[in-house]
Amino acid sequence: MEKFTLYFLLVVLSRTQGETCEGKCGQQLDSCSCHPTCGSLKTCCPDYKEFCIDVAPQSGSILGGTDFFVLEANFTQSSQIVCRFNSEIDTEGYVDDSGRAHCISPLLYQTGWVPLHISSDNGTTFSRSGAWLSVHTGKLSSEFKALLVNSTKWQYYGTPGVGGYLQMTWNTTLVNADKVNIELWGYREMGEPYSENWQGEMEYLYSLAKDQPNNGSFSFLPKIAENGFSSWELGSVRVSSSTYPDGMRNVQAAWTEDHALAWHLEQKFRDNSTAWAWEKCLAWDQLEIQLPNFLNEIIDCPCTLAQARADTGRFHTDYGCDIEKGSVCTYHPGSVHCVRAIQASPQYAAGQQCCYDKTGAQVLTADSIGGSTPDRAHDWGSPPFRKPPRIPGLSHWVYDVLSFYYCCLWSDNCHYYFKHRPSSDCRRYQSPNSAVVFGDPHFITFDGVSYSFNGKGEYTLVTSADKQLTIQGRTEPIDGNAIKATKMSAVAMREAYSDIIEVRLASGDNRLEVLHNQKSLSFAEQTWMDLQGVFVFSPTSSNVTVMFPSGAGVEVRQRGKTLTTTVLLPEEFGDSTQGLLGNINGDAKDDLALSNGQLVQNQSNAEELFAFGASWAVPNASALFTYDSNYLLETYYFVPRHDPSFIPAFSAPEDPDDPLSDQAAEICSGESSPFCRYDILVGRSLSMGNDTRRSFQSHISLVDDLKPVISCGWLPPPNNGKKLGTTYLQGARVQFSCNEGYTLKGSAERICQKNAQWSGEEASCVVPSKLPGILAGSIVGASALILIMTMIVLHFRKQKRKPSNSEEGSITEGL
Repeated sequence: MEKFTLYFLLVVLSRTQGETCEGKCGQQLDSCSCHPTCGSLKTCCPDYKEFCIDVAPQSGSILGGTDFFVLEANFTQSSQIVCRFNSEIDTEGYVDDSGRAHCISPLLYQTGWVPLHISSDNGTTFSRSGAWLSVHTGKLSSEFKALLVNSTKWQYYGTPGVGGYLQMTWNTTLVNADKVNIELWGYREMGEPYSENWQGEMEYLYSLAKDQPNNGSFSFLPKIAENGFSSWELGSVRVSSSTYPDGMRNVQAAWTEDHALAWHLEQKFRDNSTAWAWEKCLAWDQLEIQLPNFLNEIIDCPCTLAQARADTGRFHTDYGCDIEKGSVCTYHPGSVHCVRAIQASPQYAAGQQCCYDKTGAQVLTADSIGGSTPDRAHDWGSPPFRKPPRIPGLSHWVYDVLSFYYCCLWSDNCHYYFKHRPSSDCRRYQSPNSAVVFGDPHFITFDGVSYSFNGKGEYTLVTSADKQLTIQGRTEPIDGNAIKATKMSAVAMREAYSDIIEVRLASGDNRLEVLHNQKSLSFAEQTWMDLQGVFVFSPTSSNVTVMFPSGAGVEVRQRGKTLTTTVLLPEEFGDSTQGLLGNINGDAKDDLALSNGQLVQNQSNAEELFAFGASWAVPNASALFTYDSNYLLETYYFVPRHDPSFIPAFSAPEDPDDPLSDQAAEICSGESSPFCRYDILVGRSLSMGNDTRRSFQSHISLVDDLKPVISCGWLPPPNNGKKLGTTYLQGARVQFSCNEGYTLKGSAERICQKNAQWSGEEASCVVPSKLPGILAGSIVGASALILIMTMIVLHFRKQKRKPSNSEEGSITEGL
């Protein structure tokens, strides 16, 4: 109570001075601040934490049910808490015994950060503001959801040989209750597809059990659903407190992932699942014929696994088939890794999926059931979300996954599915261009120009007016000013009207810190963030990838006490970029252009390069960085963005008596040698030299992985024949043979040539012609007939001569 009284006095004091954060979060006021940086700068208004709130946990399932509490703000037991999400969905909260206010997250048909406002007067006013992170069920950590034990059994239940009990488990702390209800909720989409009345709905169907002990486990013997509920084919099981009425929305709960409800389908399915699924497959086939064709607007797949994993600006690992996690590819047998296009297609919000086998070759559905498939609805959804086909996960299940069960998994009619979901080959795929900054710092431009620039300040790495992309870098001296060299310590970026993302070395240089609109972003709960106009992925504390709608990708890695920043830009950025990483046009001669357009005349002249770099100092009005410490304010904000007083060492000293000289010679070799030697001999650090060498080699490997490859496109097997070979890149050989009774016409082997054309002629299998046999038979028959006729004629003549001879003999004898 004393704490609350103190807070109240502070609020009253701040309001009498006209300075309060109520309704002003993010703003800088006259005498105090409501901006996220005020905490570290110690300039916050007294009521900042009261109105600009943080919550814990900060994320939960898109299906809702997460109980979270408000940090630091003060409430009383009489406070009536109402939590408002996205300015329209209200849930009832409560105050616990320690005076903390709690909210329950609702079902949200969207992912990403959702605006949160909290009322303590039963919804009369919503004075406190923050944000809530809604997460796709497939990307949610297992500790935050109920788990289906042997999920394959759940989704094949009722098919031949699959039956018995089903089991699920959950973390009991997710539901604060002694007794729980186990409920089934179903999802479907109503209305005419692609119309204004197209809506998704998640509905309570029935309870599987009530008043069960909250012991973290439940098993049951599935029954056919009654009252027509078996028509719901997609849904999720919810575990919630038994104190709530059946089907009550927005209560604390643990949800399973959405899945096919095979286990409750009608008796007809259990009697003959294949026939049932085939009917469904045929109905889906007819529906697809009526829906718009989305295939022409989705991006083509990369040709190789190496390209797919390297093109991090446009493609990201499909969590259902990840080589880093053992390649459990349930829907893509034979594949070891799949990726998804990060961005949904512009008009239809469709997605692209690309899968690869252990050789690194793309797997196509024309050759294998495990091949890549495009999606009518992108699995991860698409802004503005909330309506089909943009609802994350659920829309994808309705239009792309259930149909796969109908046609491929529950019956053997995949040809229907692949007719509408054919794999994209890679003939139109173009690799992105890459550039990198590493060491203290060294640059390799998009067109391959290598140089060093050791200015101190904030500089434009890449800017593109056409794509409205800006990437800026901050450098600071190594080890104070004792060493005359600098390192990249922060990178900030933005595209068009996206959120601003900054990645910087955290205090102590032992991890990366990510700032979202100048507020620190925690990845302790989730590794993937859907933000406004940008995605951020941070699998570890030393690696962050930022992805923009244009396909631009920025990967920042911590290498020792420096940053390595790789920028990937797709072909659409051609001839439109400026800055320290040059212009993408294949011409290395114009990469080093000053901000006024003047070209560096001598690219090996360190002083000229220094002037070039200094010209790209960030204008004060357009800086994207965060200045949340006195050091940053004094070093960068209140002074010129390029420090003209800092003159670096332009080259590595050549001193044979230097104790590091021999070690530098041992560590540094090859093309990276000048950079590596500089960082050791000037930076006075063997580890920095090693990190520089590793960064250089990683970039060379990346460039190699992204090299364009030639594809000749898919070749079909001939009718009544077979094909050997499913790789279609330059040098690949595909061989053809025919079934018994058929003869091969065309080429028995075709080779993919460097002109992207197949050698030889199209192969076909034909029935051997009978004409030669008929002709031979006719000739033999005719010859035999002639022979027979000849013999008959000769015989007849012989018979005719015999009487004449007898008569002559009689006359002679008669003489």
